[in-house]
Amino acid sequence: MVSTTRIGSSYIFVIVLLTGTITRRQNFAVASFVPTDRFLNSLPKIPTSLSSTTEERTATLTTTDYVKERGDGSTGGGGLLHGEDGLVRPKVGAEMPKGRPSWFRVPAPSLDKESRYEEVKGSLKDLKLNTVCEEAQCPNIGECWNGGTGTIMLLGDTCTRGCQFCAVKTDAKPPPPDPFEPFKTAEAVAAWGVDYIVLTSVDRDDIEDGGAQHFAYTVELLKSKKPELLVECLVSDFQGMLDSVSALANSGLDVYAHNVETVERLQKFVRDKRAGYQQSLSTLKHAKKANPALYTKTSLMLGLGETDEEVIQTMKDLRAIDVDVVTFGQYLRPTEHHLSVVEYVKPEKFEYFREVGEEMGFKYVASGPMVRSSYKAGEFFLSHLIKTERQSQQSAES
Repeated sequence: MVSTTRIGSSYIFVIVLLTGTITRRQNFAVASFVPTDRFLNSLPKIPTSLSSTTEERTATLTTTDYVKERGDGSTGGGGLLHGEDGLVRPKVGAEMPKGRPSWFRVPAPSLDKESRYEEVKGSLKDLKLNTVCEEAQCPNIGECWNGGTGTIMLLGDTCTRGCQFCAVKTDAKPPPPDPFEPFKTAEAVAAWGVDYIVLTSVDRDDIEDGGAQHFAYTVELLKSKKPELLVECLVSDFQGMLDSVSALANSGLDVYAHNVETVERLQKFVRDKRAGYQQSLSTLKHAKKANPALYTKTSLMLGLGETDEEVIQTMKDLRAIDVDVVTFGQYLRPTEHHLSVVEYVKPEKFEYFREVGEEMGFKYVASGPMVRSSYKAGEFFLSHLIKTERQSQQSAES
């Protein structure tokens, strides 16, 4: 930001530089510089005479020129043509939109030693637990950890798959899971004092059941420590192994979540070749069949070249198998080695999809640029929904 302030008969030029990312502390510095002709010509004309009114004592530059130089995300990007009907797809190394829209704002992590952010971070470190918040570079880490909760990632921090959007490290043969991880997880969650927890994991195609029993055991321990705790498991497709789905669905969890990630046409460009749209739908369908009392949930990233019609068709496919909850969020490229953003979807479009989803009968639709499959605000709403519906059922039965 550049501003000019009048003090006496002089004008002081101040430049404030912001460095770092949204998951790190912002550093501020005042810099001295020799203004270029281009910079001076971009400044608004300063009146030769000013009255003594308060409004006219200070002149502040607008950010228009800065935004034009940096970009607001409305130009560039576009993806690659896919087929003869004008459809596009994402690609690693493709042109990115220029700049980023103004609506990307999230709470920064608190550095106060007494904050819940430090409490959560400390307990995770002490127990050597992984979180998807850190491994996947989630932009909402400040909001969630400041609120005292996080999404614990089971089965290690190394995935056997290589999806083009994900920042989690990969390896064909990751280290074996920690057999004590379920106990550590139960201990950490009990210490946090939360009433809703999300467990997720990397894909573990190297394990016979995909890690389903490891998940199930963790859920059972959590429920034994705190029966009223609501547990959501955001899991892989278990390679389509429905026995694994059943094992987890009947472990005592409350929400079975699995992300389809994107619309059907873009699956092969976004996800690992071992994943697939129909395979994902089959696991969500079977989870509800194995335990009708479960809430099923999925998530899609937008901004990868999908069309409105494709998003709506995906919602129709999800409702056809009785999925209860769907979330939509903006895809953000974690590194230059991942898929480029095709476009930054406007908040109005996210609101439109929310309205369409609610009209279709989803029990809850979270839709917004910074929404992720598991985040604190969504967990609060879903927790309230589950408790309210279960109380109504109990009242009807009594």
